[in-house]
Amino acid sequence: MNIIAQTFNFLNDQLLKMSWLYKLVQSIVERVFGLSIEGRLGGSIHFFIYDTIKIFILLSVLIYGISYIQSYFPPERTRKILGGIKGIKGNILGALLGTITPFCSCSSIPIFIGFTSAGLPIGITFSFLISSPLVDLASFLLLMSFFGAKIATAYVVVGLVLAVIGGTLIDKLGLEEHVEGYVREIESVDVEVEEMTHKQRISYSKGQVKEIIHRVWLYVLIGVGIGAAIHNWIPQSVIESVIGENNPFAVVLATLVGIPMYADIFGTLPIAEALFAKGVGVGTVLSFMMAVTALSLPSMIMLSKVVKPKLLGVFIGIVSVGILIIGYLFNAVSYFFI
Repeated sequence: MNIIAQTFNFLNDQLLKMSWLYKLVQSIVERVFGLSIEGRLGGSIHFFIYDTIKIFILLSVLIYGISYIQSYFPPERTRKILGGIKGIKGNILGALLGTITPFCSCSSIPIFIGFTSAGLPIGITFSFLISSPLVDLASFLLLMSFFGAKIATAYVVVGLVLAVIGGTLIDKLGLEEHVEGYVREIESVDVEVEEMTHKQRISYSKGQVKEIIHRVWLYVLIGVGIGAAIHNWIPQSVIESVIGENNPFAVVLATLVGIPMYADIFGTLPIAEALFAKGVGVGTVLSFMMAVTALSLPSMIMLSKVVKPKLLGVFIGIVSVGILIIGYLFNAVSYFFI
């Protein structure tokens, strides 16, 4: 058992946390720049270089692997799978299928439109819409590299639970007529899904890596920059007074701050890492990440073109309440994650 644990810890340190890269960048900062990483400037440069390189390496490898798996589940096949399942089972499957789509919320909305126009139950489509930007296999492994297995697993579990409950509630409320009429009128063509060859899957996976990197690189750099500033320049006392454990409104503030931002989880992670290192509660960090990925203002504007105000308000309300409950709950049991 000890050998297995030691092997896991070694692989986790070298492959996910990239301890070798941490030491390499430390050596560069100290020898090339002549700065100690214990200082503000040296620490900021080290944080920025190390986190940027680590995120892009992991992102490229993970998106390639996830995209290869995703090639077996194109939207047409996903629609057929979901079409024959209703009720809570459909919501669970919709949420799980959302985990193999490495999309931000804005990218998930066109698929949501396709599912809705195909006549899938509204609850299933919303379970997918909530899950897709929140949770995927790539984000799980990235979370492990930053926060460890406990927090990464907790984030995935609560994200899926929120997606299932949110979709179920929307389904029970019977809000189908609050989807914009033109979405229902879009003709759904039942096309035969062609099987990809191994070569085509490799080409598709490479294309997905290029596309997603192109889409998120700026947000990653901005996120790492903000994270470096928080980590090295903002005093811990300031962070703790605003969103620390002693502030009963910390979760609410973190959620409200996250909503106007537009980024996917890859750009959010460095900020969350810096906040966690400053002593911000795990629930507050999770709420911030979920607000950014699931309720970003640009994605809500896009969704408002697809659903009517009542359904949009119900969606925002359910997800917001769910995020707040998750935040306060995880702060209450934070001892488990330390």
